[in-house]
This record gives sequence, C-alpha cells and structure tokens, in this order.
Amino acid sequence: MSSRHEHVHGPDEPCQAAQDVYADAVSAGRIARSAVQSVPCLTDLALLQPDPDDRQWLLPVSASDAMTQLMLAHEQDIREKQQHAADLAESFGRFIEISAEAASVSSPVTILEGLGTINTTLDLAVNECFDELLTIQPEASSRGARALGEALRRVRPLVERGVRMRSMYQHAAREAPMTLAYLRFVGPQRVEVRTLEEIVERMIIIDRKVAFVPAQPDRRVALEIRHPGAVAYLVGAFEQFWQLATPMHEAAYMEATHEGITGVQRSIARLLVEGHLDQNIARRLGMNVRTCRAHIAKLASALGSNSRAQLGYLIARSGILDET
Repeated sequence: MSSRHEHVHGPDEPCQAAQDVYADAVSAGRIARSAVQSVPCLTDLALLQPDPDDRQWLLPVSASDAMTQLMLAHEQDIREKQQHAADLAESFGRFIEISAEAASVSSPVTILEGLGTINTTLDLAVNECFDELLTIQPEASSRGARALGEALRRVRPLVERGVRMRSMYQHAAREAPMTLAYLRFVGPQRVEVRTLEEIVERMIIIDRKVAFVPAQPDRRVALEIRHPGAVAYLVGAFEQFWQLATPMHEAAYMEATHEGITGVQRSIARLLVEGHLDQNIARRLGMNVRTCRAHIAKLASALGSNSRAQLGYLIARSGILDET
C-alpha cells in the first residue's frame, strides 16, 4: 500500500486511482476508510467526508459542492492576502514619502555613463547658462569637423544671450584649424581664450553652479558635480591655470628664437630630455603624433642633430630649456 507522502500531485491533476475509488464510493453510497488510504487526495479535495454514524466509513460528497466549498476557502484566503497587502501599503506609506522626498533632491555628484547621456545632460545644463561658461579643452588640435559642429551648436544660444565665456587650450590649439574656426565664429568679444603648454583633463563649469569632469580616460563616463564646495574648488583651480596661461593674441609662444626654435619645440625638447616617447609627448601637448614628429625634425635640424641620442645631448648643451 502506498504511503501518503508517495502520492503527490496537484489538485488540478487528479489521478486515475482517485477517480476509480470515488466512482466506487458514489456507486455504493459509501466506502470504507481503509480503501482510500492510497488516495488521500480525495479527502484533500473534500470529495469524501466521515460517516457520522460509523467512523470506519466515508460518504461521497457531490463534486460540485466540494468544488464550491474549496473555491470559497480560496476566495477567503485571497481576500485575507489582499487585506494584508493593503495594510502593508498603508504601513509603508510614510517610508515611501521619505524616499520620494530624498529622490527629489538632486544628488551633489551624478555619474553619467555613455556619450549620449553625457551630451544630453550637458546640453540641458548649457541651456540654463546665462552668466558665465568656463571650459578647459585639452587635445583641441585633434578636434574634427563633427566636434566643431557640435561645439558651435551648443555655443550659439550662449552667444545670443551674451554669456561671458573663458576657455583654456593647450598651446598646440594655436595651430589647429578647427579650433581657430570655432574661435572666429564665436568672436573675441564673446570668448576669451588662453593657452598653456599642459593642462588638466577636460572641465566645464556653468554659472559656477555645476561642473562636468571626465571620470575615465576614454571620457565615456563623466561626473556631474553640483556640490557648492566642490564646484568652488574647481573654479579656483581654473582661475589658477588662467593666471598662468598665455592670452591667445600673444604669439610669442609660436615665434622662433634666434636659434630658430619655437616655444612649441622647446616644450617638446623638455619632454624629450625627460625621456618621453613621441606618443606621450603628443598627448601631453595636445597634438597628433605626426605634428609632434615634424616639430622634432625641425628641432633636430635647428640644432644640427643627426640622431635621436645626439639630439638629447644637443638640447641639454644648447641652453634652450633655460629660456623663459
């Protein structure tokens, strides 16, 4: 005889044995309790009930009545669970309000992932700029036509609103056609530009209220900073770089000395003496590798160098790194 734990199935999967025993009970009007031990599902489904006159026997219950009884029990259980859910919602109501209030307060630092998200967020912030825009733009010399178009689109409303703009680039931007085209469009009355030999990573500060800085070298993750203290710190850093930078209209950096060596080439000479590779020099000075190597060739020609090793020696001997 099968035990109860071996007879397992759901109520919507009636076994053949149960159907046979139930048919016998209906036919005879009753059935011995011992005969249903192998099919406990019959009592679970309320299809059999004890005979009040003899506990050894079970009486069949109309299937429709048994089904109604079970459905009523399930409906009661559902109502109780629904009430419990309503009670939970009411209990958590205040916690939800607290969470919503906290979510409505902008986070002082927001992580922006993906160029699309970064550009969209930046556009929204720039659209709200009415006083001042501060930017640091490294590697401006590598800016392409698409980037130029994006910059012009973003800056046009600022020009129309009379927003004061100050931008810093690396010295190499003085020879970058796209950057020069951008500056001609904006005009010196609207944007003041200065350059440095090397500057920090890209930074945009809007009305001294919000700043954007990259969070990864590939610039596909950025930080939107709205903490007043942090923004004030970044503004201070910008102002320090600004004081050290050379106004764009001053061409001394690009002019050659009496040895025929420009400021760009002196910067390259310094990095060469420090042992940097061409790729690293180009990145640090904001130019492409081809331009960097062209300057190295001019530097070698001016100093009369025939090899890279000799060039380092001649740079140190020439004293050009002592010039200011």
